[in-house]
Amino acid sequence: VQLQASGGGLVQAGDSLRLSCAASGRTISNNGMGWFRQAPGKEREFVACISWRGGTIDYAESVKGRFTISRDNAKNTVYLHMNNLKPEDTAVYYCAASRSSYGSRRSGEYNYWGQGTQVTVSS
Repeated sequence: VQLQASGGGLVQAGDSLRLSCAASGRTISNNGMGWFRQAPGKEREFVACISWRGGTIDYAESVKGRFTISRDNAKNTVYLHMNNLKPEDTAVYYCAASRSSYGSRRSGEYNYWGQGTQVTVSS
Protein backbone atom coordinates (compact mmCIF):
# COMPACT_ATOMS: atom_id res chain seq x y z
CA VAL A 1 0.00 0.00 0.00
CA GLN A 2 1.21 3.54 -0.75
CA LEU A 3 0.38 6.38 1.61
CA GLN A 4 0.34 10.00 0.50
CA ALA A 5 0.21 12.64 3.20
CA SER A 6 -0.85 16.17 2.32
CA GLY A 7 -2.27 19.33 3.82
CA GLY A 8 0.74 20.74 5.59
CA GLY A 9 1.80 24.33 5.36
CA LEU A 10 2.94 27.48 7.12
CA VAL A 11 0.44 28.86 9.61
CA GLN A 12 0.38 31.13 12.62
CA ALA A 13 -0.05 30.06 16.20
CA GLY A 14 -3.72 29.45 16.95
CA ASP A 15 -4.56 28.49 13.38
CA SER A 16 -5.91 25.16 12.18
CA LEU A 17 -4.89 22.66 9.54
CA ARG A 18 -6.27 19.38 8.28
CA LEU A 19 -3.83 16.74 7.15
CA SER A 20 -4.94 13.96 4.85
CA CYS A 21 -3.41 10.56 4.26
CA ALA A 22 -4.67 8.91 1.10
CA ALA A 23 -3.92 5.25 0.57
CA SER A 24 -3.59 3.53 -2.76
CA GLY A 25 -2.74 0.06 -3.92
CA ARG A 26 -5.15 -1.67 -1.60
CA THR A 27 -7.70 -0.88 1.05
CA ILE A 28 -6.62 0.23 4.50
CA SER A 29 -10.05 -0.38 5.97
CA ASN A 30 -8.72 -3.31 7.99
CA ASN A 31 -5.64 -1.49 9.28
CA GLY A 32 -5.13 0.63 12.30
CA MET A 33 -3.65 3.96 11.24
CA GLY A 34 -1.39 6.42 12.97
CA TRP A 35 0.13 9.85 12.69
CA PHE A 36 3.65 10.57 13.86
CA ARG A 37 5.80 13.66 13.63
CA GLN A 38 9.45 14.52 13.63
CA ALA A 39 10.85 17.92 14.47
CA PRO A 40 14.36 18.98 13.44
CA GLY A 41 16.95 17.33 15.64
CA LYS A 42 14.39 15.22 17.44
CA GLU A 43 13.21 11.65 17.22
CA ARG A 44 9.98 10.72 15.54
CA GLU A 45 7.12 10.82 18.03
CA PHE A 46 3.63 9.46 18.21
CA VAL A 47 0.77 11.89 17.63
CA ALA A 48 -2.46 9.92 17.24
CA CYS A 49 -3.84 6.58 16.11
CA ILE A 50 -7.19 5.11 15.19
CA SER A 51 -8.48 1.56 14.88
CA TRP A 52 -9.89 0.07 11.71
CA ARG A 53 -13.46 1.19 12.34
CA GLY A 54 -12.54 4.25 14.34
CA GLY A 55 -13.81 2.88 17.62
CA THR A 56 -10.49 3.09 19.41
CA ILE A 57 -8.50 6.32 19.31
CA ASP A 58 -5.43 7.44 21.20
CA TYR A 59 -3.57 10.75 21.35
CA ALA A 60 -0.28 11.96 22.66
CA GLU A 61 -0.76 14.12 25.72
CA SER A 62 0.75 17.09 23.94
CA VAL A 63 -2.03 17.19 21.33
CA LYS A 64 -4.99 15.88 23.30
CA GLY A 65 -7.90 18.30 23.09
CA ARG A 66 -6.44 20.08 20.07
CA PHE A 67 -6.01 17.36 17.44
CA THR A 68 -8.63 14.95 16.13
CA ILE A 69 -7.90 11.84 14.09
CA SER A 70 -10.59 10.41 11.86
CA ARG A 71 -10.93 8.12 8.90
CA ASP A 72 -13.16 7.57 5.90
CA ASN A 73 -12.75 3.98 4.79
CA ALA A 74 -14.91 4.56 1.72
CA LYS A 75 -12.30 7.08 0.58
CA ASN A 76 -9.36 5.05 1.87
CA THR A 77 -8.22 8.17 3.72
CA VAL A 78 -7.24 9.14 7.24
CA TYR A 79 -7.30 12.69 8.55
CA LEU A 80 -5.67 14.68 11.29
CA HIS A 81 -7.53 17.83 12.23
CA MET A 82 -5.23 20.17 14.10
CA ASN A 83 -6.64 23.13 16.00
CA ASN A 84 -4.98 25.80 18.10
CA LEU A 85 -1.60 25.04 16.60
CA LYS A 86 1.49 25.97 18.56
CA PRO A 87 5.07 26.60 17.44
CA GLU A 88 6.08 23.35 19.13
CA ASP A 89 3.82 21.49 16.70
CA THR A 90 6.26 22.37 13.91
CA ALA A 91 7.44 19.10 12.38
CA VAL A 92 7.17 16.78 9.43
CA TYR A 93 4.02 14.75 9.90
CA TYR A 94 3.88 11.13 8.76
CA CYS A 95 0.96 8.79 8.42
CA ALA A 96 1.40 5.07 8.79
CA ALA A 97 -0.57 1.84 8.45
CA SER A 98 -0.41 -0.65 11.28
CA ARG A 99 0.26 -4.36 10.98
CA SER A 100 -2.97 -4.94 12.89
CA SER A 101 -6.48 -3.56 13.03
CA TYR A 102 -5.52 -1.29 15.90
CA GLY A 103 -3.17 1.62 16.05
CA SER A 104 -0.26 1.86 18.44
CA ARG A 105 2.03 4.42 20.00
CA ARG A 106 4.98 2.33 18.89
CA SER A 107 6.31 3.10 15.44
CA GLY A 108 7.52 -0.48 15.07
CA GLU A 109 3.93 -1.64 14.86
CA TYR A 110 3.53 0.11 11.51
CA ASN A 111 4.77 -1.40 8.29
CA TYR A 112 3.73 1.23 5.76
CA TRP A 113 4.70 4.89 5.95
CA GLY A 114 3.86 7.95 3.92
CA GLN A 115 6.46 10.46 2.78
CA GLY A 116 5.56 13.17 5.27
CA THR A 117 4.12 16.64 5.04
CA GLN A 118 5.69 19.72 6.62
CA VAL A 119 3.79 21.73 9.19
CA THR A 120 5.35 24.98 10.31
CA VAL A 121 3.72 27.12 12.99
CA SER A 122 5.02 30.62 13.51
CA SER A 123 4.60 32.49 16.76
